[in-house]
Amino acid sequence: MTSEVLLTGGSVVDTDGSAHRSDVLVRDGLVAERGGPGERLRAGADATVVDCTGRLVMPGFVDAHSHAGSLVFDEPVQLALLRQGVTTIVTGQDGVGPAPGDGSYAARYFAAIDGPHPTYRGGGIAGLLATYDGTTALNVATLVPAGTVRHEVTGDDPAPADPGQLDAMRALVRQGMTDGAVGLATGLDYVPGLHAGTAEIAALAAESAAAGGTYVTHMRGGYETNAGAGIEEVVRIVRAGGGRAHVSHLHAPVDLALAELAHAEAQGAPLSFDAYPYSRGCTILSMLLLPAGLARPGTDDLARALAVDGGRAAVRAAVLERVLGRADLGPGWAEQITLSHVPAPEFHALQGRTLAEAATATGTDAVDLALDVLVDSDLQVTVVMRVPHPRTPEQLAELFRSGGHTGGSDGIFVGTHPHPRAYGTFARYLGDYARPGLLTWWEVQQHLSTLPAERFGLGHRGAVAPGWIADLVVVDPERVRARSTYAEPMLLAEGVDDVVVAGVPVLTDGVLTHATPGAGIRRTTWSRPGGARTGGR
Repeated sequence: MTSEVLLTGGSVVDTDGSAHRSDVLVRDGLVAERGGPGERLRAGADATVVDCTGRLVMPGFVDAHSHAGSLVFDEPVQLALLRQGVTTIVTGQDGVGPAPGDGSYAARYFAAIDGPHPTYRGGGIAGLLATYDGTTALNVATLVPAGTVRHEVTGDDPAPADPGQLDAMRALVRQGMTDGAVGLATGLDYVPGLHAGTAEIAALAAESAAAGGTYVTHMRGGYETNAGAGIEEVVRIVRAGGGRAHVSHLHAPVDLALAELAHAEAQGAPLSFDAYPYSRGCTILSMLLLPAGLARPGTDDLARALAVDGGRAAVRAAVLERVLGRADLGPGWAEQITLSHVPAPEFHALQGRTLAEAATATGTDAVDLALDVLVDSDLQVTVVMRVPHPRTPEQLAELFRSGGHTGGSDGIFVGTHPHPRAYGTFARYLGDYARPGLLTWWEVQQHLSTLPAERFGLGHRGAVAPGWIADLVVVDPERVRARSTYAEPMLLAEGVDDVVVAGVPVLTDGVLTHATPGAGIRRTTWSRPGGARTGGR
């Protein structure tokens, strides 16, 4: 049977940045017609009609850096994303993901970031993508996670990969790309990714590039004032392995970030990147505090190190050396780190407090408290991290206007006190940047929809155009806003009440329809409407 949805009375954003009255008719999952100004399109008697008067009809937003891949089956997570207009997420971030392998490595190491996948137990990238077909309201694309690849081949061995191991890793990346991954992801501050040298990464990135994928990286070295060193390594990898690269969650002084991006482009390696409209970050506490030898999944290594004579003093010294040397922390580190998710019951009451506040409340030292929390929580602790020099919205807008910027939340849905970016990132782009004019609505559409669809080869998504996939969101430009805050991080966004995925309404009047038209997106050649082909090859 033919299925039709008529979005009537709304406006579509055009290249000049203005919004023009235009009905949109969806038929069998695709945009069938887009009416001209004043033109009323007609649909069949059985069509679903959505009154969009006073609202914008935009292509669904792509979260280019998501940690919801294992939780997107949960309706509260779907609702949080759809209420921001997100219809597609890109997962496998920071070099850790369920596939390849049986999913157990990621389920333990990133338990506090991604959570365990409910059904994937093997089958590689192809098996993982299949878990999303018809089972969720959103689309999911994935990167091949280089850290998981390395773990599958070398385990926890910090030594450089030998030629045989490197060949085995390249084969896993090649198979993942054949299965439909959109690129390769590294996390070079996480184990085992931090053990991988530039040449090893370039060899894996070359496999992704050969298939038309993008190299995506959480760079080495703590970002902030050290972002230049991380970008320099990205340029070396691109020049050695070919292809294109994308920097994850770029947070640094804006002038520095823009200068380094320009320098990379001048060296023949133009970079895209995602950056979210918040100054604070969020990650696992073990990555920030522990040396690599103690930061592997589980607490066995840390517990043994603390138990030997003089062990706690040695670990304390290593922690202090690490945090004081990080560009994103420094002397005020204990005041900058807020406990977000702490599974150990005896420490639940400390969630939402800084380590300094929690240490005072418990009558102990910040380092000792952090070590106890990590041991009792199997290292599965996340924290919100305040950077030394927060950026203003005006400064961030300058970064967001950069041609390579894509929307990315780095959103984490695990726990009861997450970073508010999971529930508010895309609504903040709209309500805090587009509405007051820091970004135009056309820039928002390009950066949140079109560019990521192009960069990651997501098929004909990212435009409201005939023949294109009908992933569409209806935005109230006067009402849209993020409600989540650091104090109340799980409040749903407002102003996006109707969403269509693959031509099927999944959000109506702000409520889930319980339809599951989402799919695992396999990398696809991308082309602009009426333009040249880009993306996969």
